[in-house]
Amino acid sequence: MLVHICCSVDSHYFLRRLRADFPNERLVGYFYDPNIHPYSEFLMRFHDVKRSCGALGIDLICGEYDYESWLEGTKGLENEPEKGKRCVYCFEFRVGNSARKALEIGETSVTTTLLMSPKKDFAQLEAALNRAVAGTNLTPVAIDYRKNGGTNEQFELAKKDKLYHQNYCGCVFGLSKQRDAQGLPIAELMSDVCGRALPGSIDERLGLYERVRGCEERGERFHLSRKYFLNYRLLRALVKFNGRVVASYFLQYSNFKRENVKFSVSEAACVCDELREGVTLLNLAKFNELAGAKFASVRELCRKPLGVEAELKLRRELCGEFSQNPIIVLDEIPVGRYEIYAKNVLYNDSREVLVVE
Repeated sequence: MLVHICCSVDSHYFLRRLRADFPNERLVGYFYDPNIHPYSEFLMRFHDVKRSCGALGIDLICGEYDYESWLEGTKGLENEPEKGKRCVYCFEFRVGNSARKALEIGETSVTTTLLMSPKKDFAQLEAALNRAVAGTNLTPVAIDYRKNGGTNEQFELAKKDKLYHQNYCGCVFGLSKQRDAQGLPIAELMSDVCGRALPGSIDERLGLYERVRGCEERGERFHLSRKYFLNYRLLRALVKFNGRVVASYFLQYSNFKRENVKFSVSEAACVCDELREGVTLLNLAKFNELAGAKFASVRELCRKPLGVEAELKLRRELCGEFSQNPIIVLDEIPVGRYEIYAKNVLYNDSREVLVVE
């Protein structure tokens, strides 16, 4: 039996139940999620499915990330609600491809772990399976393991085995609607321009679960603890000096009440911290001194900045604990007129932290 897999939380329990109900069937997992966006989230889910299937002894095939083909079929369905026409299309696209993969590798039946998701319409999924096998010798398997406490057992097992529990369905349209309803930015679609793993980002989660796999391989005892914190994203920022844009670097948690701040500096200095809106300007020489760094220019700093924790330590030294003053690094701070155009978001968030016991 080929089992289309959407995520580890659904598949981990579903595969166990299938193994019990079909003891004579060879189960082959097929991770096929071209709807997942961004690609880093696709990788996050695949690696955890691979981890789950490895623990269960299930062979796993990773399907192509054919996002463009999937996206082509969503035209006109972008604003459909959850369980609407876009979901029907998505099910048919993924289950239909899974049925073709089952025929390709010689399997005689096909199913999908989407049937386990409490957010999906079971009847829609069953219909998608029936349409996928029409005209073939494949047998569709649509079993409702959610019943009789199955959903609760599923989540308890996922928690016990420390699986990655994603916080959105997967597609960019559902993600956008969900974050709008929550009044949150779409942080999943934001990456640091320098490639750092920002707090609460998918990149940070990829690193976390890589360490989780390492702990499991070494046989170390560990647990995952959820921590709540104030998250930050800088959306755009630039500095003008006497009307000309100059190279600048904005430290993490530089919070702006207004998108445009204007002020004058009347005396050249290494640090200017008595400016409007709490802005602190720092020249590169002083930044290097405080950070123990050797950047030759602010442009170099922008290309390869300090780690986030190192920046936060520097922020504490300059402005104190929990500060949100805008801290901006310039090559020099000459006398003249300055304009800052910046926009950021601060929002409540949570993330998992690995605790080795």
